[in-house]
Amino acid sequence: MKNAIEIKNLTKKYGTFTAVDSISLTVKKGDIFGFLGHNGAGKTTTTNMLTTLLEPTSGRATIAGFDILSKPIKVRQNIGYVPENVQLYDTLTAYENLEFFANLSGIAHPKDSINETLEFLDAVSFVHKKIGELSKGMRQRIGLAQAIIHKPSVLFLDEPSAGLDPTGIKQLREIILRLNKEEGTTIFMNTHLLLEVSKICTAIGVLNHGKLVYTDTLANTLKRFKNEDSLEQIYFSIESDTNDK
Repeated sequence: MKNAIEIKNLTKKYGTFTAVDSISLTVKKGDIFGFLGHNGAGKTTTTNMLTTLLEPTSGRATIAGFDILSKPIKVRQNIGYVPENVQLYDTLTAYENLEFFANLSGIAHPKDSINETLEFLDAVSFVHKKIGELSKGMRQRIGLAQAIIHKPSVLFLDEPSAGLDPTGIKQLREIILRLNKEEGTTIFMNTHLLLEVSKICTAIGVLNHGKLVYTDTLANTLKRFKNEDSLEQIYFSIESDTNDK
């Protein structure tokens, strides 16, 4: 399987408002794909459709070869998802949360999977603390643990750095790169932190008012906009060209 994600004319409408407007996109297996766009561009709506949380109005998509409409359970078995605001049970410990999600996923040996995941994320030290007592960064790491405990082939991250301090952002970056390199995980990441995109992504797409206005590898993008000084300037140049049309 060459492509981890294939999207064709995916659309989501709410009455007369079009949140996602007929986007088509492929993400190759093993890519770290940065999905960029202003607030309200439609990034989260797109991710919610790809993760089967929201049914599209029209169009289609496959994740790990499985159609999001006809094979939603297969899609869920092959993906992990960390939303911007991680939903965990505050009164349970980190371990108890992971045990709940592991059992929900039908993992054969949950204890082994939990311990292996916590060690991978360097999160063993706070495993017996209640989620409500954890910092934003620690909580985010447990949220990531529940998303990868079943070893998904595709991981979706929605603004994963939101609310993290510089140390937390650096640690998250290192984890994403390790997941990609050591586990071969394809990563689809909604973000507005262009500095992080430039450090970890292999390809990018830019969404503007629900329309996909640009997609290419990061290497090709930097070559194409070689007169721009930074990825931030490239991003604004793309958006400006789109808005002028």
